[in-house]
Amino acid sequence: MRFSGNKHLVGLDIGSTFIKVAELKISKKRTSLKKFGLARIPHGAILEDRIKDKDTVAGVIKKLFKDHKIKEKNVAISTGGHSVVIKTISTAKVPARELHKTIFSEAEQYIPYDVEDVNIDYQILGDSEYSSEQMNILLVAAKKDLVAEYIELIQTAGLNPKIIDVDTFALQNVYETLPGLSPDTVALLVDVGASKISLNILKGSNSLMMRDTVSGTNQILEALSDRLGIGIEAAETLLSEKKEEVLIREISDQVSSAWCSQICEVVNSFRSNANEKGLSTVLLSGGGASVKGFARKLQSEIDAAVSIMEPFSGLEIDEKMFPASRIRELGPQAPIALGLAMRRVDDK
Repeated sequence: MRFSGNKHLVGLDIGSTFIKVAELKISKKRTSLKKFGLARIPHGAILEDRIKDKDTVAGVIKKLFKDHKIKEKNVAISTGGHSVVIKTISTAKVPARELHKTIFSEAEQYIPYDVEDVNIDYQILGDSEYSSEQMNILLVAAKKDLVAEYIELIQTAGLNPKIIDVDTFALQNVYETLPGLSPDTVALLVDVGASKISLNILKGSNSLMMRDTVSGTNQILEALSDRLGIGIEAAETLLSEKKEEVLIREISDQVSSAWCSQICEVVNSFRSNANEKGLSTVLLSGGGASVKGFARKLQSEIDAAVSIMEPFSGLEIDEKMFPASRIRELGPQAPIALGLAMRRVDDK
C-alpha cells in the first residue's frame, strides 16, 4: 500500500513488546546504517496486532525518534497476523489492463473476509509451473480497519505513513542483502515475535510459501504468570533479571517445542506440495530467536542447518557509532525494521 511523497523512508517495526526504528543511507555502491533504536511499550498497549492504547504507543514512537535524532518523518511500517492474508494463486494470463479486475473478482474465494472489508494488493510472480496459459500471483489482503488503526497511530506520532508492508516481505528484503546468497538455496526465514511467528520459504529471492501463526514469546510470559500467580509485568521483570531460571527454562522448553511443531507443519506442507524438496538453511529472528535451546531443538526436528540471522552483515557499519557487541545484541530484533527502511515509495 503506497502513499505519495519522496522516496526516502524510515523503517518502523511496531511490535507488541518493542518498537524498532531504522534509517539507512542507500546509494548505488553501498547501503550503510545511519540510525537504529528500539523501545519497549507497556504490555497490553498492542494485542494481537491491534492497537489498544494509541496515545501511549504514539508517545513511545515520538520519544524513540527524538532520542535517536531522526528527523525524517516519512515512514514505512508493516503488519501481519490473522488480519492479513497472503496467498499464492494461479490465474489465466490476461492483459495487464484486465488483470486488476480479474484479481478482484477471484479474490473472494481466497479471503476469509468480505472483500469490501479488505485492502487488496498483488504482484505477478511469473508463469505457472503447471500450465503455460496460467501465471502465479501473490495476493495480499489486509483488513481496512487494521490499516486505518496504524495510519491513525503514525499520524498521532507526528509522522507520515508512506508504505504499509507485510512483516514477511520486510524480512525477505533483509535476507536478499545477506552476503553469499545463492539462487539455488532454499531457505526458511522464521521471525518469532511476541504474538506471532512469521514464516517465509524462499529459493534465492523467490518466495515459495508464506505463513503467520498466532504464537510467540508472550506465551512464555503468560505461562510464567499463571504458574507463579503474578502479573505479566512482574513476569517480565523475572525474565529480564534472570530469576526463577529452572522454571523459566522448563516453560521455555514447552513453548519452543510447540513453536517447532507449528514450523514443522508448515515445512512438511511445503515439501508435500512443492517441487522443491530440500530445505538448506533456517534463519531465526525476533525475540524468540534467543530463547535457549529453541534453535537446537528446531534443527533436530527440521533436518536443516538453523542459525540466528545476522541482518546487519550486508550493511556498511560505522563501528564507532555501532560497536560489534551492540550489533550482535540488536541483530535478532532488527530485520523487519531494516527491511522496511530498504523500501522506497515507488517500489512494487
